[in-house]
Amino acid sequence: MMRRRPIARMAVRTTAVVGTAAVVGSHVANKQAQAAQAQAPAEEAAPQYAPAPAPAAAPDPIAQLTQLAALKDSGALTEEEFEAQKAKILG
Repeated sequence: MMRRRPIARMAVRTTAVVGTAAVVGSHVANKQAQAAQAQAPAEEAAPQYAPAPAPAAAPDPIAQLTQLAALKDSGALTEEEFEAQKAKILG
């Protein structure tokens, strides 16, 4: 016959495990913060070059026309507004 553990004993064991995990996690976080601080002065001494911004991708005319058509169908755009925007997109 199996004996059940008292709830208090299980609670103490769970608390001990959680407490240990918290202490270990805190210790690891402190070590990582110290390592980051040690690297920061070395990185500041080196010249920093910003990467060139990526060229903007040309908008997809098919997707734009589809959105315009949806706006026209919903009543947000009139036929004239739709035609004007379509002419801008198609050039």
